[in-house]
Amino acid sequence: MNSLEDTDVTLTAETLHVLNEFLHEKAEREREEQNRVLGISGNTSMFEEDWQLSQFWYSEETKHSVGKVVQKLSSPGSQIALLSCPSLYSTIKDIHADVKIFEFDRRFSTFGDDFIFYDFNDAFQEPNHIDEHASLYDLIIADPPFLSEDCIIKTAHIIKKLKKPEGKIIFCSGKVVEPWVTKFLDLKLCNFCPAHNRNLGNEFVSFANFNLDELL
Repeated sequence: MNSLEDTDVTLTAETLHVLNEFLHEKAEREREEQNRVLGISGNTSMFEEDWQLSQFWYSEETKHSVGKVVQKLSSPGSQIALLSCPSLYSTIKDIHADVKIFEFDRRFSTFGDDFIFYDFNDAFQEPNHIDEHASLYDLIIADPPFLSEDCIIKTAHIIKKLKKPEGKIIFCSGKVVEPWVTKFLDLKLCNFCPAHNRNLGNEFVSFANFNLDELL
């Protein structure tokens, strides 16, 4: 958009400055609205992985597989939470309307009310804004950013807080976390192995508190 300095209209410097500021702010609002619409539509392809945040996007085949499970498990009124796995959002949102994305990366705030800022390091802080979502979720899909005992323990604590008593859990992570996942969440190792767009060195597996494999 051209500034008013390019026109033939003669204005005072002060008026010209005010009008150019108005045009700049208008353009910014239009850009923000465009991003908001893109976000709410669930277009996660607009985001690049941030390796510093240990982000690795799932392959299309993995997203399709998880989506198939969600389709079989979800029902009207059920609520789904995605913890640290934003690349699943588009797929899940297309299947089920009530999905929240718990994520540290504030870029995903473009998803509007579906975005919940989340830092697993705050798990044991009181009060905790996660408390507002306690016992709300019928299905939780989690993929913690780090393969450490500390990260798994804190994520497990938050999952227990978020899920309904009979809520289902899908937990995707490296095979090395199995002792902690089975201990702190009482999940079972599944045959389903999530894959990523990039080849990662660690062996990735899934865990669940139900028979995940029979739904694939």
